[in-house]
Amino acid sequence: MRRKLFHIVAAVSIVAAGMFSAVQAGVVSFGSGSNQFHMEFVTIGNPGNLADTDALAQPLNAGAVGYTYGIGKFEVSRDMIAKFNASQSLQISLADMSDNGGNGTNKPATGVSWNEAARFVNWLNTNTGNHVAYKFTTNGVNDDIALWVSGEAGYDSSNPYRNSLAKYVLPSSNEWYKAAYYNPNDSLYYDFPNGLNIAPTAVASSTADNTAVYFQTLEQGPADVDKAGGLSPYGVMGLGGNAWEWEESFHDVLNIGVFSHRGIRGGLWVNGSATLSSSIRARLVPSLENAFIGFRVASLSSSAPPTVPEPSMMVIGTLFGLGGLVAKRRMKK
Repeated sequence: MRRKLFHIVAAVSIVAAGMFSAVQAGVVSFGSGSNQFHMEFVTIGNPGNLADTDALAQPLNAGAVGYTYGIGKFEVSRDMIAKFNASQSLQISLADMSDNGGNGTNKPATGVSWNEAARFVNWLNTNTGNHVAYKFTTNGVNDDIALWVSGEAGYDSSNPYRNSLAKYVLPSSNEWYKAAYYNPNDSLYYDFPNGLNIAPTAVASSTADNTAVYFQTLEQGPADVDKAGGLSPYGVMGLGGNAWEWEESFHDVLNIGVFSHRGIRGGLWVNGSATLSSSIRARLVPSLENAFIGFRVASLSSSAPPTVPEPSMMVIGTLFGLGGLVAKRRMKK
């Protein structure tokens, strides 16, 4: 059993959080006409929560977020990418899942690189009249980003990847971790996204409490994004199992290397329960298009503060054998 930590919110964090408008849960529409789609966001509140200081958490001291934000209730679907592709010139490719559960429109959008996911997020911003999140200086859909620099509007020295004026972003390591493992009902972190230190029940497809899509055959494939298991304590689906998900954050969470590995987490429909846990975080190069990896989107208040600097982490050393995927497993005492 992992040691549970009570978290006291510092008064300064409460005051700071009160300066920024809250992100409300709800459904947002993107695109237009036959290419319109809807994305539902869940509010992740409790701003100023402390980090998870358990020594086996990955990354170390993860989960502290000083502001309220939203996160997609579901993973981005193949249909959303198809409608993005039909709406503008950049074309994001998807993995052919014919032999792995099929290419249904509501399946997770796997085969999308980090760079392509960042292009998609930028389009969500410009489509709704907001500032882009990520700086691209070239036109290729899978080209690497550039860093925002001092003097540019929205530059944030604590996170040169993300423009602070953007509304829609890829979730940072802390934002993803909090949405998955922090329980707002008791201010504790848990090992799995079901709000427990015991793995959820493995299923092929479900919306039942305390279930997740893992430990299935490769041929089964991932579930539809709205049938990817029970919800986290905040009310988010599929944070454990179904498809690995890109984090915004560089693997050492400093966000200063544009070509370097980005974090992924959450596990896969074929993985065992350990990959769903807070002790597993893997990394891949941002240009990699892999049939096992999808993503979800986070939303920020239009007056959100700069990203809270994320802590350093231990070097991850266990090779998973998935196109260079590397992870470190948390060992139970």
